[in-house]
Amino acid sequence: MKQVQQGTLDFVLLKPISSQFWLSMRTVSPWGLPDLIFGCILIGYAGTQLGIESSAYALSAVPLLFGLLSLYSLWFMLGATSIWFVKIYNVTEVLRGLLEAGRYPMAAYPIAYRFFFTFVIPVAFLTTVPAETMLNRVEESWIVGAGVLAVVLLAVSRWFWRFALRFYTSASS
Repeated sequence: MKQVQQGTLDFVLLKPISSQFWLSMRTVSPWGLPDLIFGCILIGYAGTQLGIESSAYALSAVPLLFGLLSLYSLWFMLGATSIWFVKIYNVTEVLRGLLEAGRYPMAAYPIAYRFFFTFVIPVAFLTTVPAETMLNRVEESWIVGAGVLAVVLLAVSRWFWRFALRFYTSASS
């Protein structure tokens, strides 16, 4: 979004590397690292209290990776809309608010919300499936579904980025 606002996206598009990859990986921020460490400590502590085996941690890493890919794809597609709507920071805050629903298991919500958080905004695949996998309470079809969703969303984000670039008007023209 910042590249479009400042008119520096032209420089990115001239590089001999995938513009989507460069925009996604150009900045690594260490400010999320304490949250990540604290989250891992909290999961480890809770796991020892529940008697979770170490193999369950490794198994839950698979749907967690799928969830991260899905989340990346959703964020990138929202960011790509900045080509049409230059100031879209509020939209990302709406997605952030919807992701807060992932704090609770999907079983805690009424059926209509479960449908919304599974098929419209796939919060269930981001949070509930990895947690249920760790607790050994998930069906294999949910893990496969998370993988399929991640691959499809990644492909759609790639397609959407290329589609959005067709409407990009250079800052220099």
